[in-house]
Amino acid sequence: MKGELATLLIVEDDPDALVLLRRALRKVGVRAALHVVTDGESALDYLAGEGRFRDRQVHPLPTIILLDLKLPKRSGLEVLEWKFRQPQLRGIPVIIVTSSEEESDRRRATELGAHYDVKLIDPGSLLRLAKKVRRYAAMWEHRGAGNRTAG
Repeated sequence: MKGELATLLIVEDDPDALVLLRRALRKVGVRAALHVVTDGESALDYLAGEGRFRDRQVHPLPTIILLDLKLPKRSGLEVLEWKFRQPQLRGIPVIIVTSSEEESDRRRATELGAHYDVKLIDPGSLLRLAKKVRRYAAMWEHRGAGNRTAG
């Protein structure tokens, strides 16, 4: 339905980073339903609609994913590689939000179709990231929920 809010899945294990990220998203006016998981295993369960995330009315398929790379249980790259192998999830944009500046991480994430942002906990970088998310959310809202694939 046109006008329906985007669903943002945030995969982040650092509570301080999460608070700052939420603040930046609010500040730039991101219109999205926010869902948060704190480890790679939970991210996979959420995306697959398994376990506690089985009810898609409560845990809808995300339209945008913010993904940290350094996560407990499974890394963000493992999550991204799994998502890449799921044809029904390939259209969901992923923005990597990480403190890793390793070129190999950036290269692999980009190969898997993600947009890469180094997580710098300063207001300017967080606002730039939030504005990028706002653009994705607005495109999705304008395009309409009817165009997305539900797994």
